[in-house]
Amino acid sequence: MTSSHTPSPTAARLERVYDAPVRLVWELLTTAGGLGEWFAPDGFESRVGELDLRPGGLLRYTMTATAPEQVAFMRDTGNPLAAEVRKTFTEVAPPHRLAYLSLIDFVPGREPYEHLTTVVLEPAGARTRLVMTLDPLHDESWTEQHRAHRGEELDHLAAAIERRAG
Repeated sequence: MTSSHTPSPTAARLERVYDAPVRLVWELLTTAGGLGEWFAPDGFESRVGELDLRPGGLLRYTMTATAPEQVAFMRDTGNPLAAEVRKTFTEVAPPHRLAYLSLIDFVPGREPYEHLTTVVLEPAGARTRLVMTLDPLHDESWTEQHRAHRGEELDHLAAAIERRAG
C-alpha cells in the first residue's frame, strides 16, 4: 500500500549490498527488536516505543545522545539529550519497499516540517541490495549532516547482519 508522497528530484541516494537475504534485512528494518540492534547514528542510542507497520502507522522511539560530541551538540542547539522521534509510514510493501515521513522538529529557529525517506530492497542471490533515498532538508549543511548520519546507520545495519550471521 502507498500514499501520494514521492521522493524529491534532488533526493540523495545511499546504496549498500548486504550478505543477507531480503527477509532478514526487512526484519531488521521493520521490527522493534531488529531496529533496536542498529537504528541510531553514532553517539546515540534508540528505544522503540511503538511500531505500527502500515501506511499511516507510526514508529515512535526515544533517541538519546550518549557520546560527548552529540551531548554537546544537543545542548548547544537547546535540545534535550533524549527526545521522542516520530515517523509516519507512507508505504509498506513487504519485503521490498518502505517509505516514511520523519518530523524534523529539532532545528533551532526553524518551524517543524516532514522529511521523506524511501527504502527499496532488491534480492541479489543470497545478498540484498538496499537503496535509500533521502529528500533534502532545509539547507545543504543539514542535508549533508543527515546523509552522513543515515550512512552511519546503514553501516550499523551491516554490523547487525554480521552479528546475526555469527
